[in-house]
Amino acid sequence: MSYMALYRKFRPQTFDEVKGQDAIVKTLKNQIIQNRIGHAYLFCGTRGTGKTTLAKIMAKAVNCEHPVDGNPCGECETCKAIANGTSLNMIEMDAASNSGVDNIRELIKEVDYRPTRGKYKVYIIDEAHNLSGEAFNALLKTLEEPPEHVIFILATTEAHKVLVTIMSRCQRYDFKRIPLETITDRMRDLINRENVQATEDALRYVAKAADGSMRDGLSLLDQCIAFYPGEELTLDKVLGALGAVKTDIYSKIFNDVVEQNVTAVIRDLEEVVISGTEIGRFVADFTWYLRNLMIIKSSDAAAEILDVTTESFEEMKADSDKAEIGTIMRYIRVLSELTGSLKLTTQGRILTEMTLIKLCTPQMDRKSDALLDRIRSIEKKLESGNFTMAETSQKASSAPVTQDEKKIELPAAIPADIQQIADEWSSICDNAQALVKGFMAKIECSMDSSKPDTLILVCKSNMAYDGLRDPERAVVLQGILNERVRKDVKYELVLDENGDRYDKIPHSKIPNMPIETDDGFEEEEF
Repeated sequence: MSYMALYRKFRPQTFDEVKGQDAIVKTLKNQIIQNRIGHAYLFCGTRGTGKTTLAKIMAKAVNCEHPVDGNPCGECETCKAIANGTSLNMIEMDAASNSGVDNIRELIKEVDYRPTRGKYKVYIIDEAHNLSGEAFNALLKTLEEPPEHVIFILATTEAHKVLVTIMSRCQRYDFKRIPLETITDRMRDLINRENVQATEDALRYVAKAADGSMRDGLSLLDQCIAFYPGEELTLDKVLGALGAVKTDIYSKIFNDVVEQNVTAVIRDLEEVVISGTEIGRFVADFTWYLRNLMIIKSSDAAAEILDVTTESFEEMKADSDKAEIGTIMRYIRVLSELTGSLKLTTQGRILTEMTLIKLCTPQMDRKSDALLDRIRSIEKKLESGNFTMAETSQKASSAPVTQDEKKIELPAAIPADIQQIADEWSSICDNAQALVKGFMAKIECSMDSSKPDTLILVCKSNMAYDGLRDPERAVVLQGILNERVRKDVKYELVLDENGDRYDKIPHSKIPNMPIETDDGFEEEEF
């Protein structure tokens, strides 16, 4: 006989063997014991949570010749026939490949025929959400008032696609994801029956990778056993078989990102790729690691929420202290966007490298949370005293320059040049470098009557004011202004967030747009 997969070999045969769906199991058992069996059921839930398994157990239980406390005996001819798939009392239809109205009409024609043996004919329609609208409508009347010997069980992973009129005719049961502990216990029991040795941390990792699906968990366990036949399964072996990496690499990459060490991040990703880990799995697991850090930062009961060892929790707690929760949430957002993009590209590694570099350099990200991240970085520099203020363009121009730059001496700008910059400010902002572009967009140009040769840059927010006082950005801004008029432009940054600081300076505002009149164009008055 050919090998049978674990999830098929150990499929539950009675209600009591089903794990993780206690409320549903108890309800169905009580209905059978009390003879209050419904005519239509809708089983909803994610993959591998026991929908089809319970439907088949239900088919056996309602036809069993010798039921025991609501469970099928498994010994009578009816139970054996249903278990072997040879019974005419259980008709299973895959709606994914039989979704048309003609398939449903054929099913309805057979409904009137009574079962040759047993009490009920049970129709199990798997993946019911794939039925077409016409097929659903054709099923409506029969589903509402079927013959007394017929039971319909519809199973679906996407309940929202099932017509409301269908739902209203069924008893709906929502299958929840199976807890990690339940999956682990089930796998431990099965490997004992199979005489396979495995460490506890290996089983827990497989159970976690199953993401609430018992079938996925057993399939992954089957894969690991086949990869290391006759050997004890350890965590390292499971990671190798599943193409995963240890959690310490996620901690390492997280620290590199926080420190904005691009070189180290690329080197660490290279290590992940060489180990054979699939890029999509790495991104998903790294996102989950960041999710754990977010939980630790935001909850006082994180140790109870997270299913990790005490040692791992302490390590993650130390990592969570190295970044603000807003920063961690930005990382999660960017990686979530990457997850969607990886499905549409053949260059997953390059796209992942770009994303990690983006995490290391928040100035490349134009989203609001990235700007806040940059502000937090500036605040930390201010608190540590490692921040040099750039009061004017003269201080900014004192930065080291190359020998070629020393040879170029630009003439000083005149008021007409200042006027030109003000008139073309919008264009200047559009063509500015990314390092200063966002800050320049929050600035208005003005002129102080006592300083006609100086461009007054009025910052409407603290963010723009502090951002452009950074020495590196000041040099870039000075270069942009000089390039525009081919002259050395003096400028002064002024904060006017509340309208009180700058109002104390006598000035005349430079018009940004002329007004058309009957006589032609004239400057707008302020």
